[in-house]
Amino acid sequence: MTTSNKHPDAPWRNFYGRIRGKTMKASQETYLQEDLDALSPGAVDWDVNPDRLPLDIEALTEGKPLWLEIGFGGGEHLVHQAVTYPGAHIIGCEPYMNGVAMLLGKIRQSEATNLNVHPGDVRNLFDVLPTACLDKAFLLYPDPWPKKRHHRRRFVTQEHLEPLARVLKPGAEFRVATDIPDYVRQTLIEVPKAGFEWRAECPEDWRTPWSDWISTRYEQKALREDRTPHYLTFRRL
Repeated sequence: MTTSNKHPDAPWRNFYGRIRGKTMKASQETYLQEDLDALSPGAVDWDVNPDRLPLDIEALTEGKPLWLEIGFGGGEHLVHQAVTYPGAHIIGCEPYMNGVAMLLGKIRQSEATNLNVHPGDVRNLFDVLPTACLDKAFLLYPDPWPKKRHHRRRFVTQEHLEPLARVLKPGAEFRVATDIPDYVRQTLIEVPKAGFEWRAECPEDWRTPWSDWISTRYEQKALREDRTPHYLTFRRL
């Protein structure tokens, strides 16, 4: 799919993937109608913020460290982190509305209050995040785009990594999990180019999940299909 932002001054940005599945439960439609607006981090998209004014991070987080999960899937990891770390504030970004609805249901169950949700393209969010405002970022089981001609659609390209680097504080952590060996290769090539260092010192550092990890449905699918998860930790220089 190719889309542009709904404003004449907005840059043209290709977006590939689904925005909405064929079916959604009635309860999930209710979550979207009743809960989503209140969880917005602020004016993100071009149609509501054409001047690209930065978000008021202090008001949003009340002084807490700010984390970002890019493409949260069904939201299990995002909610787990929010509940585990009430002293942090987390923004989740996901364009697939069925996944957003799943997250909203989990938020209701957990009663977590230290998070926000942007249901759209993370590049629009990068536009309005102030420089060096994030303490941590997660990219977990991103769309692998396995065909070689589609590798430019992956998140681990400079189009995405350079703005991510801009909004991460020096020393901030960037976690990447994937079960696709070629995605690992591209990640290890491209992420350091954007101003990061890989923290691994031995093979166990990328074979062993983080101590606060919760296995997602995407990881469980990978394990069922006999694919090996990789856990890559980078530090913003």
